[in-house]
Amino acid sequence: MAAKKTADMKPSMFETFKEFKETKNIDRATLVRVLEESFKNVIVKIFGSDDNFDVIVNPDKGDFEIYRNRIVVPDNEMTDPNKEISLTEAQKIDPDYEVDEEVSERIEFEKFGRRAILNLRQTLASKILELEHDTLYNKYKDRVGQIISGEVYQTWKREVLIVDDENNELILPKAEQIPADKYHKGETIRALILRVDNENNNPKIILSRTSNDFLRRLLEGEVPEIADGLISIKKVARMPGERAKVAVESYDERIDPVGACVGVKGSRVHGIVRELCNENIDVINYTDNIKLFIQRALSPAKVSSIVLNEAERKAQVYLKPEEVSLAIGRGGLNIKLASMLTEYTIDVFRETEEEEDIMLEEFADEVDQWVIDSIKRIGLDTAKAVLKAPRELLVEKADLEEETVDNLISILKAEFEN
Repeated sequence: MAAKKTADMKPSMFETFKEFKETKNIDRATLVRVLEESFKNVIVKIFGSDDNFDVIVNPDKGDFEIYRNRIVVPDNEMTDPNKEISLTEAQKIDPDYEVDEEVSERIEFEKFGRRAILNLRQTLASKILELEHDTLYNKYKDRVGQIISGEVYQTWKREVLIVDDENNELILPKAEQIPADKYHKGETIRALILRVDNENNNPKIILSRTSNDFLRRLLEGEVPEIADGLISIKKVARMPGERAKVAVESYDERIDPVGACVGVKGSRVHGIVRELCNENIDVINYTDNIKLFIQRALSPAKVSSIVLNEAERKAQVYLKPEEVSLAIGRGGLNIKLASMLTEYTIDVFRETEEEEDIMLEEFADEVDQWVIDSIKRIGLDTAKAVLKAPRELLVEKADLEEETVDNLISILKAEFEN
């Protein structure tokens, strides 16, 4: 049985490498190098050196040959059996050999024994893994920030395993998934290559569907003007799967950047919205004028006025009462995104419409002048000031009869009610 296992070693080993080559798309030169290095590593462990060995590999045919080169020496002068061969032994191979000639003899690797074969397989496995890791890392290290399509292979609680078109494994962590995403084995999904970790030469390709750059790349793919450099995406703010705000700027005055990004009847943005699980996307015009930018970021609310504190990057925004709920948005989403987009802390305030006050002199046709003078002597010059003052104060300080005070208050109230 041992002999049979040894004899089966060569074909099974090359079948493994042939499959590896096809699966991992390894070029022929690299494959030959890996095989040669693996054989030589084992030879070094057995003989201490591989200087006098030639390894010839043909991975396409699944064949290899090992030749040991030794110098012919007189029978009684041989000191290194690995690098020297006695004249008698050499002439058994070919009677024409003479002293100082080189003998190149083919060696069957199986004759090195079972330990050598196991050693070779371990070396091959290690180099295969190393080569696989290097290939994966080199393929993705310069593609960070790009979108890739892959097939869902396995779903777990904390991550989803995706495979690319070469069967490489990619990871989509839970934190990088849109909350409404549902994954089913075999379906194709798109995601952004977020980063490539390579700890201990064990590369991991991390994907994201929540990154701002994922939305950027999707827009670039849908809007030719962005890809052509005519429109620039200046800022992006996202609450993945819910809502996003994108600030764009046109470098061609003939192009409306918002209209170009949205498309006719939303044709360009609809596909992106579906990709992002119906994430509502607001596209606004970018401006360096921070007040105007904040105003646009709070759309659809209409802002009345803004007070900025640029040092602390804070903004007090004043709106009419009916606009406040629009500015804040459902669950505070609109104001959160506006703050993220503008990088300002935004506080919203209701605007109160103050009624115009009226000087007491305006009531001279209804109120006796001596009553007006008495009220003015205690520092109350306007109708609202009188109405806000306690009734007892008007009676005592102005030295007026209660009936007179009540009549005055009635006249003033009636004016504002009208």
